[in-house]
Amino acid sequence: MIHNRRLATANIGVAIAAFGIATFMALMQSLSRASLDLPWRSAKMYYLSVTGHGVLMALVFTTFFIMALGVAFTTSALNRPLKWPRAGWVAFWIAVVGTVMTTWAILWGKATVLYTFYPPLQAHWAFYVGVTLLVVGSWVWGAVVIATYLGWKKDNPGKPMPLAVYGILTTIIVWYLATVAVASEMLFLLIPWSLGLKETVDPLLARMLFWFFGHPLVYFWLLPAYVVWYTVLPREAGGKLFSDPLARMVFALFIILSTPVGFHHQFMDPGIAAGWKMAHTIATFAILFPSFVTAFTVTASLEVAGRMRGATGWFDWIWKLPWNNPLVASVLLSMIMFAVGGFGGAINAAFGMNAVVHNTAWIQGHFHLTVGTAVALTFMGTAYWLVPKLVGRDLELSLLAKWQPYLWFVGMLLFSISNHITGLMGMPRRVFEAGYGGSEIAAQWSGLTLVSALGGILLFVSASFFLLSMLGTVLAGRKAEQPPLEFAEPLEGQPTKLLVFDRVWAWVVVAVILVAIAYAYPLADHLAMETFGSPGFKPF
Repeated sequence: MIHNRRLATANIGVAIAAFGIATFMALMQSLSRASLDLPWRSAKMYYLSVTGHGVLMALVFTTFFIMALGVAFTTSALNRPLKWPRAGWVAFWIAVVGTVMTTWAILWGKATVLYTFYPPLQAHWAFYVGVTLLVVGSWVWGAVVIATYLGWKKDNPGKPMPLAVYGILTTIIVWYLATVAVASEMLFLLIPWSLGLKETVDPLLARMLFWFFGHPLVYFWLLPAYVVWYTVLPREAGGKLFSDPLARMVFALFIILSTPVGFHHQFMDPGIAAGWKMAHTIATFAILFPSFVTAFTVTASLEVAGRMRGATGWFDWIWKLPWNNPLVASVLLSMIMFAVGGFGGAINAAFGMNAVVHNTAWIQGHFHLTVGTAVALTFMGTAYWLVPKLVGRDLELSLLAKWQPYLWFVGMLLFSISNHITGLMGMPRRVFEAGYGGSEIAAQWSGLTLVSALGGILLFVSASFFLLSMLGTVLAGRKAEQPPLEFAEPLEGQPTKLLVFDRVWAWVVVAVILVAIAYAYPLADHLAMETFGSPGFKPF
């Protein structure tokens, strides 16, 4: 049984609404980058849409969707309602108020600072307060989920928690560790600065605090997708989870390795010693390991499913999988894209090779393979499976839902691969005028920007299919029973004994120690320096 359905539905509704607004902004950017002569095209509109798309898609859509998953998966796997349901609604409304404030600031042109909000670009105070409230709402949500688990644990001493709950708790722990930094950035630097209480801000300190948060943010997005891959996909594909202990090991490793990696985003920044940058590089490569284990475990689970569906040869199990199931197709295509994006991520994290691709279109190509597909497409596929169960209606416009993942896959291939190539050719990211006023060098990548625009159009059509299916399901879907959420059964059966990986709080202690080692000295060293602050700049 799914407890607290209304709360989960409300969270997923806000997530899908944010996705819809961000989708229109993405189309605007994609066409603009191709230098098409459009009546609304301007630098002001372009950078407004870049900010809006990044914030609404990467922060709002993901946070609300993850909160919905946390409520639905935890209450279903533990078979008990939230311990503090009113606090769950408080979390929702705090996050909604924050989202409204942030969106207002962006759409009214008062916060053109991109989703990274690097100073000295300065936004209206409502933007910073709004983002902070979104995070505070997620903190309250996390506390509610943890309290619900602790209540279950008290009633079930010595029993391993369900894997779905383990994954959600891991997500919350990583989020808490990461958001300490961005909360500090907001409260002590950006909000006082935007209110005029401080004349200047230290851009490098702000960047260090942001990337303390910014790369673990990727795992806040990715871990719930992994929860779906491990606990929902095998069952929907017709099989079983290959190994429950391996999945728990992966989640434990993410707890300890997710946070001390931020300096690999700051290879080009002065003021950070090269040794610390190299240390974070090593930690970044270490965190590739749990993703490799995930690739093995989930692929093995899919092979089990294919063979349970009648496959007998080496590879025919692939074609036995239900590729017409929107959730299965979405996740399979997400995994393919994530594998490609993972190789690009290793290049980004390499101390030497990063200099080649830094601040080029390669980065936006990589980002859209990992977050824009591995996470977003998994979430869309999950919505096809989850929303009908939440609202008690059959999935409407199912033909669109079946085609949507494939359109997304093709559109993202065109968009992302062309950006990877133009990045290697030297095309920068985040520039309004990619043609550089008729530059000969820029002319070499003009054809590929058109390919990227075509990919953007296909992505827009795909996103429209998703939105239409969701709206149709909620508004016009045929009423049906509200079945319980059922999770994949491990091949070896449900675990009955606690493993070393189940000692979650011990792993939290290890994670805190690693974070202190990775950041305490560099931050103290920076604060001891004589620094020169910057006033705020508002380009539009």
